Amino acid sequence: MRKVTLEQIFTHPIAQKYLQRSGIAHAVAAAEHAFRFAQKYYVNPDLAAKAALLHDVGHYTWYRDGEWDYDLYRENDIHAIKGASRAHKLLIRIGEDRHAAKEIAVPILLHTDSYLPDGQLHLKPLQHVVALADEADEEFGGKHHYRKIDEQEALERLRTLDRKIDRNYKYPDRVV
Repeated sequence: MRKVTLEQIFTHPIAQKYLQRSGIAHAVAAAEHAFRFAQKYYVNPDLAAKAALLHDVGHYTWYRDGEWDYDLYRENDIHAIKGASRAHKLLIRIGEDRHAAKEIAVPILLHTDSYLPDGQLHLKPLQHVVALADEADEEFGGKHHYRKIDEQEALERLRTLDRKIDRNYKYPDRVV
């Protein structure tokens, strides 16, 4: 059985702080995409959805005057590094299994190659699923970070996703 649900992550004050800054609508949509891709690529849907939900929690520094600054982001981006660290710390704090927390943090670190000089990553299946989930909901110029969603709708969508994960969580050994 899972130790931590998407709902528990989403409702935690630290997650709320960073998800608000990076875009809740994008985070929820990415988690939903990750669940579907996880089934397609036979990876753990729980880990994939959690990583996708938290994949952009390192973004907050790329806002200027309340607006997403795409040039500043492209020039100085390290959000994946910051996000992986924040997500790992948060997951441990709320009781996630330490091995699972690391498995979730690594795809967050590798969901984009924007911070690498050569832009080349060779991803494992779980990492690939999270990157695909992010790309599936991405909009040019970072506009996906601006989309709005009612928090109650976001919570309901995550509860639905939690139920789907619980029904499909039959292969905990498939932590890839």
